[in-house]
Amino acid sequence: MAGWTYADLWEAVAEAIPARPAQVHGARTLSWRDFDRRADALARHLLDAGLQHQSKVAAYLYNGPEYLETYYAAFKAGLAPVNTNYRYVADELVYLFDNADAEAVVFHASFAPTVDRIRGQLPKVRSWIAVAEAGHPVPPFAADYDALVAQDTRRTQARWGRSGDDVLILYTGGTTGMPKGVMWRQDDLFNVLGGGGNLLMDIPPLSTIAEAGERARASDPGAMIAAAPLMHGTAQFTGMMTLTTGGTVACLPSKHFDAHEFWSEAERLKATGAAIVGMAFAAPLLEALDRNPGRWDLSALGRLGSSGTVWSMENKQGLLKHLPDCVIFDSFGSSEAVGMGASSSSAGAMAETAKFMVGASSAVFTEDGRRVEPGSGERGLVAVSGFLPVGYYKDPEKTARTFREFEGRRWSVPGDFATVEADGSLRLLGRGSQVVNTGGEKVFPEEVEEALKRYPGVRDAAVVGVPDPRFGERICAVVDYAGEATPTLADLSAHVREHLAGYKAPRELVLAPITRAANGKLDYKGVRALALERLGLAP
Repeated sequence: MAGWTYADLWEAVAEAIPARPAQVHGARTLSWRDFDRRADALARHLLDAGLQHQSKVAAYLYNGPEYLETYYAAFKAGLAPVNTNYRYVADELVYLFDNADAEAVVFHASFAPTVDRIRGQLPKVRSWIAVAEAGHPVPPFAADYDALVAQDTRRTQARWGRSGDDVLILYTGGTTGMPKGVMWRQDDLFNVLGGGGNLLMDIPPLSTIAEAGERARASDPGAMIAAAPLMHGTAQFTGMMTLTTGGTVACLPSKHFDAHEFWSEAERLKATGAAIVGMAFAAPLLEALDRNPGRWDLSALGRLGSSGTVWSMENKQGLLKHLPDCVIFDSFGSSEAVGMGASSSSAGAMAETAKFMVGASSAVFTEDGRRVEPGSGERGLVAVSGFLPVGYYKDPEKTARTFREFEGRRWSVPGDFATVEADGSLRLLGRGSQVVNTGGEKVFPEEVEEALKRYPGVRDAAVVGVPDPRFGERICAVVDYAGEATPTLADLSAHVREHLAGYKAPRELVLAPITRAANGKLDYKGVRALALERLGLAP
């Protein structure tokens, strides 16, 4: 075969279990038959709009059935789906859609005012498709998503067919200030995500497309709640894995995370798993359980998974007191390096914070390419080999920096430093870059600093991450101000929000002189130490 493709896999599942729910969103339930038919209709529209092989289709959407339907439609037509951070403001969206060469954009209608402002700057986009919302009708310049997917159409496949070489592009904040698109071949992504199997449950990878349908017919893995945004790899990849096994992907009814709603949906759906992103979700989840002991029947929940940010041992312990039969799976990886490490916690078997077992294809190398020996105490860069992305879309320089050759093999080295314990486990130290990871969102300091410097009277600015019990880190602005009326945190935060997504706005402010080296570089370590001292957070 020409490699695994998700359209072929999911079509086999749909034919095997047409009546089983594929997606649930509050009161809405879409069967596998509906999921498949609607994706066929959307794929037909995209082809009729003139999209060609591997044209890019951007999903500018909140969580809901339309997200994975858009991806499924793209896979069917041999197109490349692209995620979009719905928190982005106009300038960021223009950059993303232009950089991705997007030719179709599917968006929730509440985003229509922003889309209308920027669409004149995006001549490559052939089709704007809007998903109507309560109080937000489809704008005149866009096609009506619901009308498109309601059309009756036969199985859709483009004249160029499908191939395991067809890509999915996952844009990530990365470490370069602007998001970069990680290109995953479908065949590589399918294999790195378990190949349709699950080693933790002793389920071997699939050997044929037909077997995907046979397995789905034989067993129902239940509902997985995508609590984290599907625009990020954590929920997106987990959702794709769930669909491949014939399960149900459930999205929370509200646009913003609510812990009580999460637990209520888990009980209602008898959810067997959920995808979150570390402490930003886990902290309020534990608070809700502690305040409402025994309120929800969560006996079906067997797996709570996270990736993208460190999850504390103390929080896991608290959750497992309420969920004694659940396994907490904490994955260490990134958009361009899946499976670098993992930790598994259950009642009576707790993994330490930031300690991970090395993945089967992972290793730690010094910066000059030597493998770090277990127990040596030497610091190195975590790397993963095996099934890897092609690289970054339209960025050969960053591709060369991240995808390197050690020991005669190609490795993905995203920049995470760690030591290797005597037992072979990883002790994660953090990124060598200055990226701030706040609740799973990566924020590049220089981008925020440039926005801060536009505020009248700001002479210089530095941005660092300081500890936050819920989000892992929160953004602190250190500002050298020379104006008359000293700005407040609220003033500067509001100013940044005018230029960047809200999660990039500072949550702490320190007013202090900033000293730079002769080459203009900042001593971020020194700036962070100053910030911690001023905020009373110094160890």
